[in-house]
Amino acid sequence: MMEETKPIKRSKELAPLSREHHDGLLYVWKIREGLKNNAPISRLKDYTVWYWKHHIKPHFFQEEKILLPHMPVNNELAKRLKKEHEDIRELILNLDQEPEKTTFGELCNLVNDHIRFEERQLFPFLEKTLPPDELSDIFLELEQHPLSCVEWKDEFWVKK
Repeated sequence: MMEETKPIKRSKELAPLSREHHDGLLYVWKIREGLKNNAPISRLKDYTVWYWKHHIKPHFFQEEKILLPHMPVNNELAKRLKKEHEDIRELILNLDQEPEKTTFGELCNLVNDHIRFEERQLFPFLEKTLPPDELSDIFLELEQHPLSCVEWKDEFWVKK
């Protein structure tokens, strides 16, 4: 019998980032579906570059400029967040150099694992260690930097 995964109860203050993580997991699913259905690499690349600009890049900005200042400088979770952001950023920014299917598979794994790390380790740590007023400050700052809600039209992930 499989063990049931219970949804994570997120604080109101970090919920905006968790909602964006849900979108990130949807991005991963779409790319994986596109790969499975042999969508042209150019379409995966166009979507990834668009998703980077409108979602991942501003999300990373929120985490790096809003969350990290509330953490101790040498905290292992903070170091991991920065390192994984760098790895994802580098992979996306290097898509101009003739990406292959394996590149997108690697990117999906990185994004998926990074989101799981933040949801299962980083956010619970912040919720447990930060005082309520600091969490409120984070929430107010997040509200001042909302993400774009532009929609992507090319449904490359749908099997024809």
